Amino acid sequence: MKYIPFILLILLTFQLEAQDTTNVVPKKIYVTKGLGSETPPTINGLLDDPAWNLVDWAGDYIEWQPDENTPPSHQTKFKIIYDTKNLYIGVRCLDTEPDKIVRRLSRRDGFEGDWVEFNIDSYFDKRTAFSFTITAAGVKGDEFVSNNGNNWDPSWNPIWYAKTHIDEEGWTAEIRIPLSQLKFGKAESQVWGLQSTRRYFRNEERSVWQRKPVDQPGWVSEFGELHGLKNIEPQKQLEIQPYTVAKMETYEAEEGNPFKDGSESDITGGLDAKIGITNDLTLDLTVNPDFGQVDADPSAIALDGFQIFFQERRPFFVENKNIFDFSVSQSEAGNTFGSDNVFYSRRIGRSPQAYPNTVDGEFVDQPDNTPIIGAAKFSGKTKNGWAIGVLESVTSQRQATIIDGSDNRRKEVVEPLTNYFVGRLQKDFNDRNSYIGGIFTATNRENLPESLQFLHSSAYTGGLDFKHQWNNRDWYVGGNVTLSHVQGSEEAIENTQRSIAHLFNRVDADYLSVDSTRTSLSGTGGNVQIGKIGNGHWRFESGGTWRSPELELNDIGFQRQADDIRHYTWIGYQTLKPDSTFRRVGINYNHWTAWDFGGNHNYLQFNTNSWQNWKNNYQTNIGFNYAPIEYSNFALRGGPRLRQSPWMSFWNNIQTDSRKKIQFSFYHEGRKAVDNSFKSYYMEGGFVYQPINALRVSAFPSLGINHDKLQFIDNLDDVNGSTRYFNGEIDQRTLSMSVRLNYTINPNLTIQYWGQPFISRGRYSNFKHIADATAKRFEDRFVQYGADQTTLSDGVYAIDEDLDNVADFSFGNPDFSFVQFRSNLVVRWEYIPGSEIFLVWSQDVSRSGDPTDGLLPSLGDNIFGQKPQNIFLVKATYRFVL
Repeated sequence: MKYIPFILLILLTFQLEAQDTTNVVPKKIYVTKGLGSETPPTINGLLDDPAWNLVDWAGDYIEWQPDENTPPSHQTKFKIIYDTKNLYIGVRCLDTEPDKIVRRLSRRDGFEGDWVEFNIDSYFDKRTAFSFTITAAGVKGDEFVSNNGNNWDPSWNPIWYAKTHIDEEGWTAEIRIPLSQLKFGKAESQVWGLQSTRRYFRNEERSVWQRKPVDQPGWVSEFGELHGLKNIEPQKQLEIQPYTVAKMETYEAEEGNPFKDGSESDITGGLDAKIGITNDLTLDLTVNPDFGQVDADPSAIALDGFQIFFQERRPFFVENKNIFDFSVSQSEAGNTFGSDNVFYSRRIGRSPQAYPNTVDGEFVDQPDNTPIIGAAKFSGKTKNGWAIGVLESVTSQRQATIIDGSDNRRKEVVEPLTNYFVGRLQKDFNDRNSYIGGIFTATNRENLPESLQFLHSSAYTGGLDFKHQWNNRDWYVGGNVTLSHVQGSEEAIENTQRSIAHLFNRVDADYLSVDSTRTSLSGTGGNVQIGKIGNGHWRFESGGTWRSPELELNDIGFQRQADDIRHYTWIGYQTLKPDSTFRRVGINYNHWTAWDFGGNHNYLQFNTNSWQNWKNNYQTNIGFNYAPIEYSNFALRGGPRLRQSPWMSFWNNIQTDSRKKIQFSFYHEGRKAVDNSFKSYYMEGGFVYQPINALRVSAFPSLGINHDKLQFIDNLDDVNGSTRYFNGEIDQRTLSMSVRLNYTINPNLTIQYWGQPFISRGRYSNFKHIADATAKRFEDRFVQYGADQTTLSDGVYAIDEDLDNVADFSFGNPDFSFVQFRSNLVVRWEYIPGSEIFLVWSQDVSRSGDPTDGLLPSLGDNIFGQKPQNIFLVKATYRFVL
């Protein structure tokens, strides 16, 4: 209640500002013409074809960044014409010093140097668009824009053609976009949304054809309009892309293990197809797909017990992912488990979830992944505002092979045959200012053997979401509701209740209990928010989110934890004009507070932060947090609710001018309890160097320090008649460095290298058990074992609680050192538009080091001189457009 007067005052300020500053920008209109009998222009960048004389130039670009609504340094103009199969765009970017035009090379979607971009809202839904960018060096970039400009998906790779040329007036570009690569409805006369942006690199300046005020929310909704498109027929897309992959793997042989002889090889093939059911809706099919990803996941290690979120990179799942997105509780304020989603595509084709039971002398051939037998995806958006997505995928049963010393073999199922289904529907209305949608997912596993009874036999989720915007989209209200239902054996449902995301077995949670007879579990989650995002200096969002203790999404979604009710508020102020020091500045305030479903107030945190874009194009930010209240239901893994000491933290980042051939950045953050019960520090700094247009090199080392006097180790049952919630003091150091080298021979032929050495070492001391988990004073929460109660012998600790010279319990030394080196070398050649050849060399060294060694010696000893796992891969695709 204490926040209500403050929030009401802010709301009143927002409303008064909106009344004072509302200014509707008139829409520009460009009228194109069809070629008729005229010969189409040759795409060579010269703009000398007679066809361009059919239409007038459009121009009068206006500066958007850094000084909105002022004349740009140099003007830009374009022409658009079309025929029955293609849209043609000719562009002239004027420049009085053409020898200074920056032509940096990169692979596709690099967006380096000077460029010009066209966004086409052919749906005319004012929320989605197709983006085509061409740089002065001739590098193409293409993205699918969704959520009114809040999502730009570079994985969309249409077939289109562009060339550039530099002359005494500046530089020019010619573009041909096949209509089959755009989506639009059937109508005698079409109206599309249109925007064009130019980057003038030397001043880091953006100018746009249709003025877009900095404080106006959205992007696509603010486009100008393209008129004059008459009698064009929607093109039903039909593309077939066969592929073949030759793979060889080498690694250190394991003596006596017939499954690890030091090398493996394989050749596979498959087929992807894209079929336009209508111009709006596309069916993607894949047979025996190659779902490997060229980029390796970065190294990471977590001590909190929760799963780590990794981004999806596989093209089949990434394309049109915006349609399938259903975030559980994302907010402008953050800190609401924003990566949690009803659909997390990396569950499909995951590593097998079981491992066979073995005895001494047996060896196991354990599959690394679960093959996808086939997958189909039906997705798109209709002219009248229906967004539709249906995904169906089947993964095969996987078996591990076990062999003993007598060459006897047996097989054991480690992953069942599984069907995954996702259906998504969303409808725009109210002149595209509002939408309502729903999602349904299903996971079904067939014929689970006894060894896999810990898995759910089926899992279903359903959800509804909505958003309404008003006052020229300045204000909005939105939200969603999610329901989950999982079924399985008594073992599977009990495991779910006891998992770290739920912990029904928490000893002090009188509102929860484990029911070992249950064979199903149903839960709910949701989010509701109101905010103002445009028209003026001030912005805000406030809302609430909940996840019932029973909510379970992890069969096909991603969810870190349940049992949470959370309120959040974000208020931001931004400048709209540059001054003598800054291009732009923003200041934000946030707070979050949370309870569990037992009514316990578990969390309260305040934050303030600021970002700055300086006159010299440096970027900086700084932020501070204070959390006076924090309790964790999960820290003791089923033990009592644990009080965390109040803490403070900061973060700070600085980045030099990104236009320079060499640029530096440095980021650091620190966190500290007010009673010194824990403290952490992380820093990362590095450089990007581009000595020539074709070469780009970067290196970013990082160091993390974590010192926590109450780090969970294990729960020990029946120690002198009671449970010990066992903790220790950890001193953890994590060191890594990410190195990248990109060499671009031409826009279609690139060489890329990425490597990352990584080590995380943890040393434990001062072992203790929890005595009073919610005591206000830190030292009263535990009983610490003294040196006379603790002994270490042969890697095993023994604790003598009562000092009678008899160990009351023992445990393995928890110290650890994890060392890893991962690298990728990729040669990519797009030999014709849409068809590619990849040559890939991946390396992986993963070992356990000696925790008593220093970081650098342990890193060197466990990487250099070791035999890595090498993967050599050749992948070739050919894209037939029919």
